[in-house]
Amino acid sequence: MIVVNDIVKTYGDHKAVDHLSFTLEKGKIYGFLGPNGAGKSTTMNIMTGYIAATSGSVSIEGFDILKEAESAKKHIGYLPEIPPVYNDMTIGEYLEFAAELKKIPKKERRDQIAKVLTMTKLGDYRGRLIKNLSKGYKQRAGLAQALIGFPEVIILDEPTVGLDPMQIIEIRELIRSLRDDHIVILSSHILSEVNETCDEVMIISHGKMVERGTPAELEAKFSTGAKIKLSVLGTEGQVRGALSGIDNVKSITILDEKDSDGAVVAEVDVNGDEDVRVMISKAFANLGLPVLSMTKETKTLEDVFLEVTTVTPASDKAKKAKKDKKTKTAMKDIKIKAAEIADETVKKDSESKDSDLTEDKTNETDANETEDVKEAEVKTDSEENAEVDILKNSETEENEKEDK
Repeated sequence: MIVVNDIVKTYGDHKAVDHLSFTLEKGKIYGFLGPNGAGKSTTMNIMTGYIAATSGSVSIEGFDILKEAESAKKHIGYLPEIPPVYNDMTIGEYLEFAAELKKIPKKERRDQIAKVLTMTKLGDYRGRLIKNLSKGYKQRAGLAQALIGFPEVIILDEPTVGLDPMQIIEIRELIRSLRDDHIVILSSHILSEVNETCDEVMIISHGKMVERGTPAELEAKFSTGAKIKLSVLGTEGQVRGALSGIDNVKSITILDEKDSDGAVVAEVDVNGDEDVRVMISKAFANLGLPVLSMTKETKTLEDVFLEVTTVTPASDKAKKAKKDKKTKTAMKDIKIKAAEIADETVKKDSESKDSDLTEDKTNETDANETEDVKEAEVKTDSEENAEVDILKNSETEENEKEDK
């Protein structure tokens, strides 16, 4: 059993895996899906102990992948996206080396290697140098090393990359044969391969689990109706009229061009899960209009995948860039506003100083005028006193003359 408990992996500001949790049990092949950059390879690297999670834990058959790494890794066979092969070794030497690394007893190595070579169809290439093999056979060699020791958990990252159609079929059959005795995790971008091979599908986006279930369950979950495409020998009006009288028909689309037989091609969206093809056939039969073809289209695993992973890391990056641009613009506006406020403050301070200076000058002028007035008053008083003295002297002189 594999238990992944709330794992997180961050690289700087980027969160590659975001609080991911799931449990996997023996007897099933699990498809691990997600767009590029969703965190699939990072998750698998954490599960194998190749890198450590920032937080959270992974246990393999009860052993913590970090705290009991040696015991946990004995139960894991891993084929990464780029096979870890050594070009200067032959396939036989490479598998001997892998068996030794996995500490398989010497008495068991020969039988195990022979069995793995048979399973991967590499028996005739045992003595060939890996550097002289095609990409497809290098991929098989990487798969063979993952199977050495027949671990309980087998993790395969894009195992059919580089294989020709016949080899792909053979590898798929091999993967299916591992179901009963192993937990098989298959990561692939080929959704048809996952649909045909896997018992259960896990879809992650931005490091989070967004959907999980069998392919049939996911297709049914996202199928809110059906689309029927048909070609009929008749006019557009006859076709539209016949279809309009059928219950559960939500919309009718007549294509602009007729098919190669000159038939009108129509697409009908139907509400609910009821199959209305029998009713459509009867409606056209009553009008004497031949139906040349009729197919029912439902949601596929590919449709589900596209729907739940609409937002991609690239669009997130674009959103982040847009947000950063808005932030920069806002900061620029703030700086401009601050500069305007600063200029206004300086202007007001300058006007205030000018006002104070004008007031000081006015006060100084008023003070000078006051002093002048005081001086004038003092001067007037002196002149009056002088006149009084002159009058007194005159009176005294006149009195003296009278006495004589």
